[in-house]
This record gives sequence, structure tokens and C-alpha cells, in this order.
Amino acid sequence: MDDHHELMGGKLHLYRRENSLNWQCSTFLAGKNWRKSTKEDGFSLARTIAEDWYLELKGKMRGGELKVGKTFKDAAEKFVPEYKVLTYGERSPQYVEIIELLIRSHLIPFFGDTLLSEITPGLVQDYRIHRMTSRKDKKTGEPKRPARSTLLHEIVALRHVLKTANRRGWLATLPDLSTPYKMSGKIGHRGWFSPVEYKRLYQATRARAKSPINPRWKSACENLHDYVLFMANTGLRPDEAARLEFRDVAIVTDAATGERILEIEVRGKRGVGYCKSMTGAIMPFNRLMKRNKMTPTDRVFGKQKSQRVLLNSILGELDLKFDRDGNRRTAYSLRHTYICLRLMEGADIYQIAKNCRTSVEMIEKYYASHIKNTLDAAAINVRKPKPPNS
Repeated sequence: MDDHHELMGGKLHLYRRENSLNWQCSTFLAGKNWRKSTKEDGFSLARTIAEDWYLELKGKMRGGELKVGKTFKDAAEKFVPEYKVLTYGERSPQYVEIIELLIRSHLIPFFGDTLLSEITPGLVQDYRIHRMTSRKDKKTGEPKRPARSTLLHEIVALRHVLKTANRRGWLATLPDLSTPYKMSGKIGHRGWFSPVEYKRLYQATRARAKSPINPRWKSACENLHDYVLFMANTGLRPDEAARLEFRDVAIVTDAATGERILEIEVRGKRGVGYCKSMTGAIMPFNRLMKRNKMTPTDRVFGKQKSQRVLLNSILGELDLKFDRDGNRRTAYSLRHTYICLRLMEGADIYQIAKNCRTSVEMIEKYYASHIKNTLDAAAINVRKPKPPNS
């Protein structure tokens, strides 16, 4: 420090840091160091500001208004680095980045300097209201509400930070973060292709593979056609298909059905799992092997970006980008199509869940709820037998 002065009997310090024009002040009150910039370069005015600030703090301390403790920002700064380390290899790096982004973009600006003990269910509710009303649409002036899933992720991130504070003894109990006035949510479903729509899609990709708009795109269009057929006959997630190598796939004869199918070793968000395909997946897989002449360690599907662009283009041409409920259709919709078509054919829901590396609950919630074939009319339209005429 270039300059340092003790005021108020040594209880207040006024100083100027090296290479800084403005004076800073600091004091120790209620078991904590307090600092402030006077934002002045003149000593006399800076001294007056520092003494007024010190006397204001003293008054708050006497009145019990000067509260000391860890703030939300302290807990957030402790949580973020430890979360990256402890979830390494178990959470995707993108998810970890999203959690950190939500904390720094929304939670810290709102809760930052709030003491952890002052974060109550009421304050959390104020945060929800703030997020739903703070942004305005430039054209209409109406509030732009964040998506329900976005706000849910923010509350999850808030809970993570508060649990970190609780583990370190900075917060005695966790506040109730549940949503008040919550009603039963609308039962939705994932975007998928009905049998008629799926037929339109693969016929369009087949036509594009035979006659591409640009001859240079012929290989990419052929790969897209095989990708659509492969995904709709295996139920793989797009990220699982992106990791798939030729050595992960084997053509076998199924002992139970006698049909030729693919046995796939799947590596995805659930770790390593297995999948048995429909017979319709064999032909596109053989074409991919023959066309690309790959080694066992090469990826089955090459550039995912070009496939996404082509698929999106064809969906636009067919007017299939969205279903009637506004759900966007993507490559993930081919997985949903596989599940829905299997349910419509009467497949066992437990076996579908195992084959798709998901849970029965997820399938019942997002797929079985809107498939009419899962309803048994014979079991529903039961009538009591009429008593014989006396």
C-alpha cells in the first residue's frame, strides 16, 4: 500500500492500493472484516465518507441489523468446483456447465449477498415470481416466462448449493423448495412418427438417397436413409448411435424367434447396456459396412452434424417438424417411434424398457399414455351378466 491511515482510534483504516487512485476503507465489527471503496481520490472527502460508513455500521450493530454469516455466494463458490470434481465421469460435461451457468447467471445475482439463514421458502417463491416477470417481450410488453424445465433446473441448482452449505455447517436446515399451489401437470408425450408418418419419412429419405439434389451429397443421403431405418428399428438414443463402433454390433440368429437380428453393445448416458434390434436394422447396417469399408474401431455413423441438417431439411419438406401438439421432431423422435410402434404391436413394456435402457415408469408416463392399443377394450367393456328371468 502506498498510503495508510488509522482513524477512529485505530478501528477504521483508510488506505490506497498500489496503482489505484481511489481510497479504500476497512474495519472489523461483529467478528467480521468489512471493506468499502470510497470511490474518491481526494483524502479529505474519502475520510468523511469512510467515517460516515463506519458510524453507520456501528449503528446497525447496536440495533441488531448487522448480521454476520456465510452468504449464498460463499456457498455457490464452494459448490461449483467440488461439483465438477465429484461428478467427473458420471455427469456429462455439458450438464455440469449448464448448472454452473444457471448459478452464475440467475441465482447469484438474486441470492448472492443474502445470508444463508435468510433464504426462506418465501424468498424462493419471490425468486420464482422474479424469473416469471422480470423479462418483457419487446413487441407485446408481456412477461416472457422461462420454460418449466428451465425453472426446475434452476431450483435443482439452488438445492445443490444449499445442500453444500448444510454439509459444511453453514446452514442448519434446508428450506422447503417445493412449488406452492402446484396442480397435477398435463400428461404429455414425446414427439414421434405415427406408422403413416414414418412411412412417408423413410420413403422420402430413400428417394433422396437415389436422387440427391447435389451429386456430391449422394453418400450423405444414403447414410441418412440407413440412419433413419437403423434408429427406428433399434431404439438407440442419438448420442448412443454417435458412439457406436462396428465392433459393438453383431449379426446373430435369435434363439427365441429364429430371426436374424443385431445384438448391440450400447455405450451411453446409462453406461454400457445391450440392445436387440428388429430384423429391419440388418439391411441398413450391412449397407453401411459395405459402403464405408470401415475397420472394427470406426464409428458406424460418421458426421452427425450433416445427418441432422439433412434430416431437418427433409422434415421441413414433409411438414413433419412438429406434431399436432407442437412437439418438435428430431433424431430422438426415431427412438420414440420405435418404442411406440413396439407398444402398438403388443410388446411387453418391461422388455421394451430393458431393451431401451430406461424405466417402465418413463415409458408409461411419456409413451403408453397416448397409445390407444395399450387399452384392452375387452377388459374395459365388462358387463355384469343379467339375472335369469324368474
